[in-house]
Amino acid sequence: MTNIVFVSPSKYVQGKDALKGIGEHVKTYGSKPLVLSDSVVWDLTKDVIEKSFKKEELEYHYIEFNGEASLNEVKRVADDGAAHSVDVVIGLGGGKTIDTAKAVADELDADLIIAPSTASTDAPTSALSVIYSDDGVFESYKFYKKNPDLVLVDTRVVANAPARLFASGIADAMATWVEARATYKSNGDAMSGGKPSIAARAIAEKCEETLFEYGKAAYKAVQKGLVTSQVEAVVEANTLLSGIGFESGGLAAAHAIHNGFTVLEGDIHHLTHGEKVTYGTLVQLVLEKQPTEEILKYMKFYRELDLPITLNEMHLDKVPYEDLLKVGAASTQDGETMSNLSADIKATDVADAIIAVDQISQLL
Repeated sequence: MTNIVFVSPSKYVQGKDALKGIGEHVKTYGSKPLVLSDSVVWDLTKDVIEKSFKKEELEYHYIEFNGEASLNEVKRVADDGAAHSVDVVIGLGGGKTIDTAKAVADELDADLIIAPSTASTDAPTSALSVIYSDDGVFESYKFYKKNPDLVLVDTRVVANAPARLFASGIADAMATWVEARATYKSNGDAMSGGKPSIAARAIAEKCEETLFEYGKAAYKAVQKGLVTSQVEAVVEANTLLSGIGFESGGLAAAHAIHNGFTVLEGDIHHLTHGEKVTYGTLVQLVLEKQPTEEILKYMKFYRELDLPITLNEMHLDKVPYEDLLKVGAASTQDGETMSNLSADIKATDVADAIIAVDQISQLL
């Protein structure tokens, strides 16, 4: 019998101006931090971080992220970090930056601090990375022996990121309970390597409840750069609740279909991770034979967050059926999380459900 497994970051800190205290946190783990970030995020946060490091008399080594969470990028950054004798890795930015920082910390056997610049994915808290090719095609999940030592979320930074990314995070988090519920029903395994715990299922369900209750108001607030109590609640749901919920609760069809979409070429790749997961979640609901009104409830919520619910919005309206079969084949291949919904689902089932979502959207 497989054991129940529950994992989480060692510490989670969230609030306005949380980055101002990053130097004090770093000193708990090391004395020579490596900061991995893209140039845009670094330009926005550099002054605050450098001031905090200076206050704590910390020297740091900055490496600019090249934009893709690939094995080649991991090696490049890890080799550079080793050459500078870093002892703690800070992943500052979005999902791919964070996933790369996790892999680098694992390579260097260093402690890990994650400081997300957006609430756009549930990547910050987990002990895994999604690895892509240098060209952005999904390759594998990479697992680590521990979760981040600290997740530090500055909600002022998050609220000033593009609102589209905030909505994308809500979409990613909305898949949490849908997928964890399916994993539990099928007696599948969570990403943590065990069966979903009662705690993980409760967290995943509370994640969805929080998003339905506060998501719309929080999205409106972030469009104005405001940090309200609703924004704080949704940031926690997008980041902590979703992160623990997916890792210890399980993934199913929604993320498998997201991964399937990466085999396509064209404008679909202009969409964010969460926007693709939006459609994947709706496809899962169709595959589950959920009542039409239940599917429409999700669609109405997504519509108010400007998320894609039609083939046209996914840039798939002119894609031939054969390409949708490729998505179906990729999402049902051995090792994909589709099996947590059902091992009997075929590529044709996925392709048909992708089209069915578009048809149901016409009922709004």
